[in-house]
Amino acid sequence: MTQRGWSRRDFIRRTATAGAVALGGGTLLGACQATGGGGGGAEGGSVLEQARSNGSIRIGIAGEEPYGFTDAGGAVTGEAPSVAKVVLQAIGIAEVQAEQVDFGSLIPALNANRYDMVCAGMNITPERCGQAAFSIPDYSALTAFLVPTGNPEQVATFEDIASKGLPLAVLSAAVEQGYAESAGVPAGNISAFDDQNALLQAVTSGRAYAAALTDISLKWLAGKNPDAGVEVTEGFTPTENGEPVVSAGGFVFRQADNDLREAFNAELQKAHEDGRWLTAASPFGFSEANLPAADLTTEKLCAA
Repeated sequence: MTQRGWSRRDFIRRTATAGAVALGGGTLLGACQATGGGGGGAEGGSVLEQARSNGSIRIGIAGEEPYGFTDAGGAVTGEAPSVAKVVLQAIGIAEVQAEQVDFGSLIPALNANRYDMVCAGMNITPERCGQAAFSIPDYSALTAFLVPTGNPEQVATFEDIASKGLPLAVLSAAVEQGYAESAGVPAGNISAFDDQNALLQAVTSGRAYAAALTDISLKWLAGKNPDAGVEVTEGFTPTENGEPVVSAGGFVFRQADNDLREAFNAELQKAHEDGRWLTAASPFGFSEANLPAADLTTEKLCAA
């Protein structure tokens, strides 16, 4: 994004097994089972009304840690599904079932009625706002680097990477590459990888000096690999074309499902304020510092 301060990384698109599991359990459901359409399903009534009546709702995730993923035991977990369950229970929907798809398929599958909301830590961008409706910002995050322990080159920004001529690793289809190029890092010094483990391996093998991603993701990755000989730099706000780029993610709904989105927004705001959000999100590396600023709105993010 080139306008002032409102975009974030485009999370990696990852192919995952198409299927649905109940949050907190491993019950497999048909991958192509459809839910009610935007603004009302086949049985009549809005999606919100149907979900309250049925006691359950289906969500889409993309299998990216720590935002929304399936653990080794087959249970759906992560910040977004955990927060969503807290909010949905408060608005009368007790059960959440998740379908894991490729990240790039999340919004198309939502609009095709395969599920009724996306819980994947998806960044709010103008392009996506034209395809679906976003909740209020769920959280904000800074950018950081994964570097060798001690950070011998003392890099803190993309400009440092550029001035020192260091090789940089990024995720495929992620906006960090744009941030790096905007800061003057030559395209030939940037390598794109398909997943977070590949970023770690690039740094530990010396193929890249640093890997760029959100600080939340990198802290989670480093924490899972304590003996890898890496650390995470202090988070920072990158710039593009001289303007700061604020990173914020939210939940996604079909544009017609205003009642569901509005009910969810009202309770999500309460959860931000009364501590329930922090309780749900903190096991995944989120803290009070990740609560969105009061003036960080979906309208600003969509208009950037």
